[in-house]
Amino acid sequence: MSEINIGFIGAGNMGSAIMKGISSSPMSKDIKLYAFDPDSAKVAALAEAGVTACESEKALVSCCKYVFLAVKPQIIEGVLEAAAPAVTKDTVLVSIAAGITDEFVAGKTIPDAKVILVMPNTPLLLGEGASALSHNDKVTDEEFNIILEIFRNCGIAEVIAKDKMKEIIAVNSSSPAFIYLFAKGFIDYAVSVGIDSDTATRLFSKALIGSAKMITDSGKSIDELIKMVSSPGGTTLAGLDRLYEGKLTEVVNNACESCTKRAYELSK
Repeated sequence: MSEINIGFIGAGNMGSAIMKGISSSPMSKDIKLYAFDPDSAKVAALAEAGVTACESEKALVSCCKYVFLAVKPQIIEGVLEAAAPAVTKDTVLVSIAAGITDEFVAGKTIPDAKVILVMPNTPLLLGEGASALSHNDKVTDEEFNIILEIFRNCGIAEVIAKDKMKEIIAVNSSSPAFIYLFAKGFIDYAVSVGIDSDTATRLFSKALIGSAKMITDSGKSIDELIKMVSSPGGTTLAGLDRLYEGKLTEVVNNACESCTKRAYELSK
């Protein structure tokens, strides 16, 4: 692969994590990184990762084949309008903004814009990301595979239908926050009965990691895994009964539906 220029508009947590992931991966030898952020200190902090600062959105797009839109959906319209004069039919725009569609990006740049949509999550900061990707029909397989490989270097990446990019947000992108809230309940309980918070955090976190690996690696269904832990008349079933009474899965479904609804609102 000949050297390619990849630029990032936005150098916050997610943009910085992706750039660091690229710079520490085998792909780095073929990639030149650029970034623009209104907070120039954020870009300066990435100099050690080989990132070159640009003075504006337009300047960045002018020198990059691939442009990551690593900004919040609330400000992406202004970012696209600033970048638009430099966007060409060869530019590949990669949006990680929740709820934003390829039609929206094209509408603010050029009608034939090449657009890749990505829904990553914050564990990407530790190289444990779970990212969902899709693209419009202007993007070639070669172009898409380059971006897909970048996210596979930061965790796992799955390709999904373009019209499901809003629905997937609850599953892999917002879900860490839901899991953290769930974890807080267990740790708060431990503290309330006199168990050290750090000890409880370590034990619950390892239980969470181990449980996730059982889901992915055991070959058993989730219902089978629940049954494995649930001895008749035992402690686990006593706790599960309360979770069923509280309609935990229904609450989770409601949270996911609210997340998806907000994504559709942001896309308008």
